Amino acid sequence: MTTFNVPTREEVNTTNQAIFDNLEKAVGFVPNLFATYAYSDNALKNYLDFANAKTSLKAKEKEVVNLAVSQVNNCEYCLSAHTAIGKMNGFTEDQILDLRAGQAPFDQKLDALAKLAKNITENRGNTDHDVLENFFNAGWTKENLIDTISLVGDKTISNYINNTTRIPVDFPQVQSLETAQI
Repeated sequence: MTTFNVPTREEVNTTNQAIFDNLEKAVGFVPNLFATYAYSDNALKNYLDFANAKTSLKAKEKEVVNLAVSQVNNCEYCLSAHTAIGKMNGFTEDQILDLRAGQAPFDQKLDALAKLAKNITENRGNTDHDVLENFFNAGWTKENLIDTISLVGDKTISNYINNTTRIPVDFPQVQSLETAQI
């Protein structure tokens, strides 16, 4: 079985080395998943450009999508990272568990967003009509829909990279949703 080590700064190209340096300054470390993107000479920059692009979704709303998608895709790394980021954005532990389950009973608008993100991911884009109508009835726009679908794709890429490479989680690890809800 092929093993993936987390590439170090010395093992990546100069473009990725500069990105590593910027991440060190901004975040305090290079997350293992980002380092894994750097196996490619271009993927890390392309991913960060896409992930940091302008969107109609606020940071907290993005975490709703990130948590729902990462749960459907069973990505322990992204669930751990986005649980930490979700807490930084003001979500409680219980709210994060709800979001991982694809719901937000504490907020009608976020509930529609969580249900949409979960449904899109589970159905690989063949969104249920009722879920879509609920999303629009909650006050979301067509722009929000397209930005949500883009974010589902963004997060799915990271989920797939982690689920394929199985690189170590360098955020506080979360329990499985089933264990955490008991």
